[in-house]
Amino acid sequence: MPKLTINGMEIEVEQGTSLIQAAEMLGVEIPRFCYHDKLSVPANCRMCLVEVEGGPPKPVASCAMACGEGMVVKTDSPMVQKARKGVMEMLLINHPLDCPICDQGGECDLQDQAVAYGMDRSRFHENKRAVKDKELGPLIETTMTRCINCTRCVRFSEEIAGTPTLGQFHRGEDAEIGTFIDKIVDTELSGNLIDICPVGALTSKPYAFKARSWELKKTESIDVHDAVGSNIRVDSRGNEVMRILPRLNEDVNEEWISDKTRFAYDGLKRARLDRPYIRDADSGKLKEVSWAEALGVIAAKLKTIKGEHIAALAGDLADVESMVALKDLLESLGSPNMDCRTDGAKFDPTNRAGYIFNSGIAGIEEADHIILVGTNPRTEATMINARIRKAWLERRVKITVIGPKAELTYPYEYAGATPQDLEKFVKAHAGKLKAEKPLMIVGAGAFQREDGEALHKVLCDSADKLGLIRDDWNGFNILHHAASRVGALDIGFLPQAGGKGFEDIIAGTKDGSTKALFLLNADEFDARSSIGWKTFVIYQGHHGDHAAARADVILPGAAYTEKTATYVNTEGRVQMTHQAIFPPGEAKEDWKIIRALSEALGKTLPYNTGAELRKHIQTTWKTFAETDVLNGEKWGTFGEKGKLSKDAFVSPVKQYYLTNPIARASKTMQECTGAFAANTSAPKIVEAAE
Repeated sequence: MPKLTINGMEIEVEQGTSLIQAAEMLGVEIPRFCYHDKLSVPANCRMCLVEVEGGPPKPVASCAMACGEGMVVKTDSPMVQKARKGVMEMLLINHPLDCPICDQGGECDLQDQAVAYGMDRSRFHENKRAVKDKELGPLIETTMTRCINCTRCVRFSEEIAGTPTLGQFHRGEDAEIGTFIDKIVDTELSGNLIDICPVGALTSKPYAFKARSWELKKTESIDVHDAVGSNIRVDSRGNEVMRILPRLNEDVNEEWISDKTRFAYDGLKRARLDRPYIRDADSGKLKEVSWAEALGVIAAKLKTIKGEHIAALAGDLADVESMVALKDLLESLGSPNMDCRTDGAKFDPTNRAGYIFNSGIAGIEEADHIILVGTNPRTEATMINARIRKAWLERRVKITVIGPKAELTYPYEYAGATPQDLEKFVKAHAGKLKAEKPLMIVGAGAFQREDGEALHKVLCDSADKLGLIRDDWNGFNILHHAASRVGALDIGFLPQAGGKGFEDIIAGTKDGSTKALFLLNADEFDARSSIGWKTFVIYQGHHGDHAAARADVILPGAAYTEKTATYVNTEGRVQMTHQAIFPPGEAKEDWKIIRALSEALGKTLPYNTGAELRKHIQTTWKTFAETDVLNGEKWGTFGEKGKLSKDAFVSPVKQYYLTNPIARASKTMQECTGAFAANTSAPKIVEAAE
C-alpha cells in the first residue's frame, strides 16, 4: 500500500488508487469534467491537472496517474493554477454564452469551475463554431454546441446502460458527440445522461424551461414504480412535482434511476381522483359527494353484510400503513378474505427467505454465476439489470437464462424456457456448479401459473442442490415487480384461516359469496369485466384507472409523493417515502381514510396519528423495527409438492412504460411507449450448447 503526501497531508491508499481518488479521501477538491467514479477513465479534459514533485516537468492528469510510494503532490501550486486557467480558456473558446436560458444554469459544473478555476477574460476573438443538435428521443433535449466532448455520455451508454448508441466522431475542432446513424437512445436508463453531463448539452426535455433549481423544494423519498425501492429526490414548487432525481445509495440504486422513475411524475397531476364519488342507484352514474356521505353509504352497506362475505385486495402501490389499517379493519368486521397478490401469483409465503432477494442487490457484484429464472430484469427491475451488467462487465460473470428470451444488455447462455428445462439444468449441474457464490434470480411472474406452489418447492430444492445456500451466503432471490408486495407479505395481508385468496374473491363476486369488496390501489387487473355487478365495490386510490370504473364508491387517496409512508423493497429493506406536496382537492392519506371509515362503522382503530400507527407496526412485526437495513433470513423449506406444467415462463411486464396508474396517466410515458416500441440495440444472445 503506497504512502504519499498531498498538499502536506500524508495518506496511505490501496494499490492502484488514482491521485484524484486519494485527494477526495483527504477532502481535497480537484476539478474535473470527464472523470466520473462509475465510468472508465479517458483523461481527455485535462482539468484535473496536479503537480508531482520530482516527476514530469509538467502537470499530470490526476485521474489517470496511480499513487506511488513517496509521491509529493500539489493540487494548488502556481503551475497547476496556470494550467487549469489555460484548460478552462480552451474549453470556453466555442462555448455559447447562453447561461441565462440554459436549463443547466445554477447546477452546471462548467459554470462553477469557470468561476473557481478559470480566467476573468478571454484572448480568443474568432467566430465560435456551431454543432447541429441531435434527436435522441422524447426524454433528452440536446444543445450540442455546448458540448465539451468529455465523453461521459458515450461511456455511460456503453458501460452502464449497455446500449452503445452514442459515440464521438471526427477529429480536432470538428469532433462531436452523436449517433453514427439517426437513432434515438433506446435504453431504460437514458435519463442518467442528463445527470452526468457536466454542461448543458444534454437536458431534460419534459422539464425544459419549467423551473430553476433554486426555486425548488427538495424532498428525499423512495420510488414505487418497481420493487427495487430506488432512492430519489423529489423537487417540487408549490403543490406540483417538477422533477425527480436520483439519490445516492450504493446498496440499492447506486446513483442511477430508471426512466420510468425519473419521468413518470407528470402522471401525478393527470386523471387524479380529488373528491369522493358514489354511484347513483337510478342512473348508474358516479356523482360527487362529501366525505361524510361517502363513508356513511359504505358503513350502512357493510353493517348489513356478514364479515365472511366481505373481502379486500391491496394493489401494487399500496403502502404498509394503509394495508395494516385495512387488515385491522377487516379483522374487526370478522372477515378473513384478503390478498395482495392481485396478479394471481401462487407461492408459499410462510418462510420470508422464500420470497425476498436474500443476497441483497449489492450482492450481485459478489456472484460468480448468475442464473435468471422466469424473468426479464431489464423491464421488471432496470436497476438490478444494470447491476448484473456491471458484474458481467467487470468480471465476465457467467449468466444463464431459463425463461423468456429477451434483449438484455449482456450476453448469456440460454438453457430453455420451461420448468422442465430448469430441472434438467439442476440435474446436470447439481454439485458440479463451478462457482463459489452462485446466485439465482427468480422473477415473481414465474409464479403467475397454476403450478406456482409446486414450482416454489422445486426452486427451494434447486437452491440446495446447486449450492446457493451456505452459512455466509444465500444466493436464492425472488425479484418482485410490485412496490407493495414484500411489505404486504410481511404483515400477512393474505387469506387468514378459512379465508379466500384473489381468485376465489373474484369468483365470489359472480356467485354471490363476495357481497362487498374493498380495492386498495388495486389497478393491476380489469376490475370492470372481472368483478360481478351484484358486489358492492369500494375503490380507494389516487387515479381514475381500471378499478375506479367499476366502483360503487370512490375514496380519493394520496400518491407516494403526497404522504410519509413505509414500503419494503424486493430485498426486504424497509424504507420511507416523505411527503413532498399535498394531495389534490379533498384527497387524504390512505390510512386516515380507513381510520375514519372504522369510526363510521363503530369499529374505531386504536391509533390516531401516523406515529402511533408506525409504532403499532414496529411492535407487531420485528421486520419493521429498523429502516434501511438488511437482516439475513433463516433458510428453510417452502412450497408444496405437485406436478409442473410444461408451459414456458413468461415475463409479466408487457409494456415497460405503462405498468401502473401513475405511468399510464403520464403523457411522457405514453410518448416513450411509441418512440421505443422497436428496441434493436441489444447485444447478441449467446445460445447454450446443445
